[in-house]
Amino acid sequence: MRPLTRRLLTAVALTASLGVGLSACSKKDAVSADDMSRGNPDAKITVIEYASASCSHCARWNEEVFPAFKAKYIDTGKVNFVYREMLTPPAQVAAASFLMARCAGKDKYFEVVDSVYRAQEEMFTTGQFREVLLRIGQSAGLDEAKFNACVTDEKALKALNDRVEKNAKAFNVQGTPTFIVNGKVVGDAAGGERSLAELDAAIAAASK
Repeated sequence: MRPLTRRLLTAVALTASLGVGLSACSKKDAVSADDMSRGNPDAKITVIEYASASCSHCARWNEEVFPAFKAKYIDTGKVNFVYREMLTPPAQVAAASFLMARCAGKDKYFEVVDSVYRAQEEMFTTGQFREVLLRIGQSAGLDEAKFNACVTDEKALKALNDRVEKNAKAFNVQGTPTFIVNGKVVGDAAGGERSLAELDAAIAAASK
């Protein structure tokens, strides 16, 4: 589990060292237009993952559990899977990743986030955050100028901050990843990786 940063972000330029500056509905689980989702929007089961692009636990869940979860529930149309962006240290990396993913477009959003997860170890080992993220952005069709404009977009950064603050309050989310199945937290709001068996049980209970 990765704790959420307590500072919200303030928009400043992305320097060569990736210096994005830090400062850190009627139904609270209702899917909004700002949410990124995949699967069947009309499914009776909605699974929400609160996650951060800089969270190693989220990356491990994405690698080890998500493929089977996707095959079982998303690809079959049994659930509507909603991904809600959170910011964990280094929050500037998470923020830049999410801004870049949204700039790439909804059809490439999850592909970009997946690429960031897979490149986490390289980034954390080498410290080349900007270089790695730029490479991912370019593979998604963003040239360097578009990448720079995207990750320094003050309006988009404010919107990200607002989403993070609103979504974290909805279920008092304290860490990532945190999973919500039809309005009920799986485990607790402190977050933590959940096995496919745990999610199976939560989905089965919500289906009754």
